[in-house]
Amino acid sequence: MISLVQQLAQILLANKLSIALAESCTGGLLAAHLTDLSGSSQWFERGFVTYSNEAKEESIGVAHSLIERYGAVSEEVAKAMAEGVLKNSRAQVSIAITGIAGPGGGTVDKPVGMVCFAWGRRENNLIQTRSQTKQLSGDRQSIRDQACMHALKMLIEEIL
Repeated sequence: MISLVQQLAQILLANKLSIALAESCTGGLLAAHLTDLSGSSQWFERGFVTYSNEAKEESIGVAHSLIERYGAVSEEVAKAMAEGVLKNSRAQVSIAITGIAGPGGGTVDKPVGMVCFAWGRRENNLIQTRSQTKQLSGDRQSIRDQACMHALKMLIEEIL
């Protein structure tokens, strides 16, 4: 994980970008990984742990109607989280993660291990987002670790 964080740090610094996060099922784990790297204050702006629906609404402005319509674990909500982070920070890049880490909480439509990701980018006051859903497997910690790793890999691809 640290090599991915180092790679991301180099890319962000080279492009004079900073990052902010919105995490639900990972509960701040990605922010912890990013700040494990000394000097991360040069490119890590802030992280929001928006575990509850209310936190998503109150902290980063996700519309209640969006959560009602699509559910908290959806690409639509992940995109709104990525956008909300950028609207509530000075960062140019964002990652949002929402999912079901288990072992409970899964349904037929949204099983344990389903994680929705979104990556946001602010340029000239316009925010663009991209999203993706992955079905991860393993125990709770494994799903959370895999989610962090995937989010970093995809963000690096997005910036490059």
